Amino acid sequence: MMKQHPYNIKIISAAETFPVRHPVLRPGKPIETCNFDGDNLETTFHLGIYNNNQLLGVVSYFKSSTNLLSEALQYQLRGMAVLDTFQGKGLGNLLVAYGDTLLKEKKIQVVWCNAREVAKTFYKKNNFTVIGEPFNISDIGLHYVMYKSLK
Repeated sequence: MMKQHPYNIKIISAAETFPVRHPVLRPGKPIETCNFDGDNLETTFHLGIYNNNQLLGVVSYFKSSTNLLSEALQYQLRGMAVLDTFQGKGLGNLLVAYGDTLLKEKKIQVVWCNAREVAKTFYKKNNFTVIGEPFNISDIGLHYVMYKSLK
């Protein structure tokens, strides 16, 4: 089957996400703030999207549950980031679709995230739904818990 885009998505290490996480999600903060609790657990995986060996975007998936959902097998999407100059080209959509495929292979029932207000539309386009009330994460801003069934 032919790929319809010039991008390559692969599993990467947590540390390999930092060059994208840092400028997009933690600008002006120390690089250490890009290290998330659970980044290096066996159940966590990270995806990178590349064009000609240049890393353009990343996303991480953590085995984690929210009490807002009843499904037993949940994963949390975290650290979704695409470098500024490559945003709006569908790279985030490709990462989410690839992540969904891997989660379905693991028989995961639902994926959820804490979406920043600016990312809410992106997640809605990727079939996520808001659940619960918005909340504030200090130094980052307003967030919404959003989820998508993978059944």
